[in-house]
Amino acid sequence: MQGMSCQTQAWLVEPARRISIPNTYRPMECNGFGKTTCVEHRLKSASQPRHAPSHQANPFGKIDHYNSNNSLERLVLEWHFGGESAWRIQLSFLPATANDLPNSLNSANSETPALPSIWAGIVPGIVLVAMITTVAYSARNLSGLTLFSPMILAVVAGMVYSNVLGLPAHAKAGIAFSQRRLLRFAIVLLGFQLTLGQVAGIGLGGVGIVAATLGATFLFTVTLGRLIGVDAKLAQLIAAGTSICGASAIVATNIVTDARDEDVTYAVAAITLFGTVAMLGFPLLAPFLGLDQHMFGLWAGASIHEVAQVIGAGFQNGTLAGETATVAKLTRVAMLAPMVIALGLMARRGSPDASAAKPPMPWFVAAFVAIVALNSLVAIPTQVHAAIALAAQVMLTMGLAAMGLQADISQLRSRGLRPLMLAFSAFLFIGCFSLILVKFA
Repeated sequence: MQGMSCQTQAWLVEPARRISIPNTYRPMECNGFGKTTCVEHRLKSASQPRHAPSHQANPFGKIDHYNSNNSLERLVLEWHFGGESAWRIQLSFLPATANDLPNSLNSANSETPALPSIWAGIVPGIVLVAMITTVAYSARNLSGLTLFSPMILAVVAGMVYSNVLGLPAHAKAGIAFSQRRLLRFAIVLLGFQLTLGQVAGIGLGGVGIVAATLGATFLFTVTLGRLIGVDAKLAQLIAAGTSICGASAIVATNIVTDARDEDVTYAVAAITLFGTVAMLGFPLLAPFLGLDQHMFGLWAGASIHEVAQVIGAGFQNGTLAGETATVAKLTRVAMLAPMVIALGLMARRGSPDASAAKPPMPWFVAAFVAIVALNSLVAIPTQVHAAIALAAQVMLTMGLAAMGLQADISQLRSRGLRPLMLAFSAFLFIGCFSLILVKFA
């Protein structure tokens, strides 16, 4: 029987009616606090009203009523006092609420902190995300997959798992935690990869090339997306991923644009595809374009999507090219913060309720800027930097694995080829625009 609470009514009955009590009657228990406890508690107060006779009551009578589930619904007890009067008490049993429970059983009054139960709710999902992430890192060692980053492999593995095996209901809370909280912390940790001195290392002209390329590419992609009918939020994700820093920028941008999970997955897949093409193809083009190591590094850093792809392409043409490419790329990463702030302001302006829109500077952007400043002022050991970089990559991979787990392949197919065409056009634009600036600016 489920938990019950009891309501008591007492009134004077004249004349008294005697009812026999079966010898086989026994109170039934009720989830740890049975009807016996409830009845006795009520009778102690109700059987001794102020105007009740003071002499000892005779044995009482009982009338009970059971519902269709064979659960006690109503119990009527009568006390007879030798005279013509009797006291009758009716107890109605109702489903118990939290306020009816003793303090020891009431979670609302419990002193046990809520944090353990919250962690218990998200652990299954985090474990599943961690398993997908482990598969992604392991698969990268297989022949033919070494060119792909663990992040894109995690997205694919998550999509395969959820669309083939289904998503367990008890894992959804942990998956949502990984997608939102872990990704934000990962973006904050990216600040440890950048110092203001590195930005100054490519010179004012290099910073100008990077900034001009970023702004022009973003505006071109958003405008073209509008012209060819791509959803505005998806176009913004593709624009951010192409112009700033790939998957990390897509994730950061989505926090203020609030696009669908399928849009994020689509954008990450498209950006990773064309970033990989750039990583493999740009070093082969360098001799034909007449670029020295410094110029090639600046071009690669200003145009290739992911940090890892930039490093891979840059060092294929020499140490100087690799170092220049890395600094140019990190300069683009530094522009992530103002870009997200600008998108946040646009979101607030377009919201019917500006007060309900997300703040123009999310906390993780402010934290990212603070970490860059800290990293510029404080000497952090190389081993610590390496550990933080690994933690950031793992968190990003887990967050993208969570996105893959929540992505519906049928929804991805419904987006069609237009977003892919947009990503390809953005890839061509950023490559050509930055090359012109590097050669002739």
